[in-house]
Amino acid sequence: MALLDIVKYGDPVLETPGEPVTEFDAKLKRLVSDMFETMYAARGVGLAAPQVGVSKRLFVMDCSGGGDPEARVALVNPVVLRVEGDQTGDEGCLSFPGVFFAVKRSLRAVVRAQDLNGEEFEFDGLELEARCMLHETDHCDGVVFIDRTTPLKRELVRRKIKRLQKQGRWV
Repeated sequence: MALLDIVKYGDPVLETPGEPVTEFDAKLKRLVSDMFETMYAARGVGLAAPQVGVSKRLFVMDCSGGGDPEARVALVNPVVLRVEGDQTGDEGCLSFPGVFFAVKRSLRAVVRAQDLNGEEFEFDGLELEARCMLHETDHCDGVVFIDRTTPLKRELVRRKIKRLQKQGRWV
């Protein structure tokens, strides 16, 4: 297993829709394994392939933070089937280190995806799981979480990142 480099905002891969996964092979299993290790090392609960520079529709998620092996799931070619309710809460992103703000998401989300063998399944998530699935599916669609806020907040975040880039702290 290897830790992968997490791409930071500014890299075009984050704003480019990912290609569907068509090969369910050892290479895919290795990528998913490396993504889990990278996510845990970065103390995240979700990580999408574009965040490690791979423009594919795939993400890993573990809302227990590694505490519950049953919570560990990989969703390949995710499609949001249904959402309901609303929740607003602080959200962060491993591609935006140190950036957190309130984001309104659905309280429940049902996502259809494929597993590592290409078999379809549905994942029905509430609260943090719903937030995570919607955030990571956005990554697969080339949408980043600052796109889910007001134009003013988005501009403030972009200015903060520009300052960090000038200081050499956002590479």
